[in-house]
Amino acid sequence: MTRTKAKAKQAESETVQEVAPDAAAPELVVTSIKGFSADWTCRGFQFEFGKTYEVSGPIKACENGFHACPTDEHPLSVFEYYASAGSRFAEVTQAGASDKQGNKLASAEITIGVEVSISDLVARAFKWVWDRATLVEGSSATGDRGAACATGVRGAASASGYSGAASATGYSGAASATGDSGAASATGKHSVAMAVGVYARAMAGETSCICLAHRDPETDVIIAIRASKVGENGVKAGVWYSLNAAGEFIEESAS
Repeated sequence: MTRTKAKAKQAESETVQEVAPDAAAPELVVTSIKGFSADWTCRGFQFEFGKTYEVSGPIKACENGFHACPTDEHPLSVFEYYASAGSRFAEVTQAGASDKQGNKLASAEITIGVEVSISDLVARAFKWVWDRATLVEGSSATGDRGAACATGVRGAASASGYSGAASATGYSGAASATGDSGAASATGKHSVAMAVGVYARAMAGETSCICLAHRDPETDVIIAIRASKVGENGVKAGVWYSLNAAGEFIEESAS
């Protein structure tokens, strides 16, 4: 494993120097997701896959250290720091001294692993929500991280809390996720998937449609909203989409 040492007051922005590879890999602390610019830089610091980087000095979140969002946080948390459009994401391991603030972790060491596509992040988000969900009777979940599933004919699933997930798999089903970081999936025929919270994602199957909103993440104001049938406006079956500020569907696939 190639190791690079960074001497910086603020991580990912100062000069680095190559040092001889260590015989042993750094001890794993946590696996995280890190965002980068399209050229794999972060605050002007160039990263490379397979390399381990170190920074000296006291580690303090937002001040000094390599920053990323641990995988035990919501997988879409990284979008709070790097927008899904135009950014790249990678799974990394963080080691050494660390300091956590909110959903991000600053560490003295970081190893850049593999690229993670937007579609993979969305899939992880859906699984993350379902794994932690408080299942409720019926097809409505209003609490944070709630999960609602409707499998019957004309079934309706609604998740209105933060990080909610709604899934409608039956004929003529409807899935609605209105909370922030929500995900709605409607895979049955003639169904509707609607996601209108901040960082919302929606996916539908053949003969179905999606409805998405784009909100200002700071004010929650709706900037754009749009609906489309699968097969029209470039919307494909089984693909996750978000909506940008211009009202355009963004396919959440590999960069």
